[in-house]
Amino acid sequence: MRRSAVMWLAPLALAIAAAAGAAEGVAEAPAWTGDYAADRYFDPEAMHHVREMVKEEMGGMRFSKFMLNLAEFQPASGPDGYRWDGDAWFGGDIHRFVVRSSGEGTGEGLETGEVQALYSRAVGRYTDLQLGLRQDIEPHGRTYLSVGAQHLLPYWFDLEGALFLSTKGELLARAETSYDLRLLQRLVLQPRVEVNLSSGNSAATRTGSGLSTAEAGLRLRYEFRREFAPYVGVSWEKRFGKTADYWVAAGESSHATTFVAGLRAWF
Repeated sequence: MRRSAVMWLAPLALAIAAAAGAAEGVAEAPAWTGDYAADRYFDPEAMHHVREMVKEEMGGMRFSKFMLNLAEFQPASGPDGYRWDGDAWFGGDIHRFVVRSSGEGTGEGLETGEVQALYSRAVGRYTDLQLGLRQDIEPHGRTYLSVGAQHLLPYWFDLEGALFLSTKGELLARAETSYDLRLLQRLVLQPRVEVNLSSGNSAATRTGSGLSTAEAGLRLRYEFRREFAPYVGVSWEKRFGKTADYWVAAGESSHATTFVAGLRAWF
């Protein structure tokens, strides 16, 4: 009983003391004058350099990274295909400049290709918001305003999403998720899913309204080094609705299941 009473009375006593202090008008701490004690004993210019260096090393440093997520060859009964997906960024923990590119094609030429230039800002421990421009190269040149986010979900699921508004008023959306399942220390199985949606039909970009395309892949890579990992896998892709009609009219298939072999690398 005595211990229980103390546990209840202690917070009450603290609240009463705080109220009493507020009633008496406790003075605020004086404003900092910018005086450093170390400057009295060492060269102030040298100490200023040290303080700036500490700021830089404790969160203000600038980094860069180039990441090639997919660089793969896709053998087929007709013309063999290829695909790439990668990005490069420069910046710190909070602010970054990101360049991203993806696309695919065959020996007959490029089918789809795009480049994005984005400003990325961390708004949470596991979330970055991104704003910038997207430029399509194929199947038809388009410029889009891009607004998106990257998020790391519990258990290390990567999730990305973006909205794209073109200069023609076309609104697109994309979502992508992947997960690295470590079978062994260097053997990694990665399932990956991507879906694309559109608010309307566009014959110029061969895009139909609603769910336009979906791709699901399963890739097994071996990391000789963390920065160098060849892989093999399978990719299933399907175009839906009006999107499928546009591509069939252009002589392309509306769906495909292909074996893939490629390289994942970064530096």
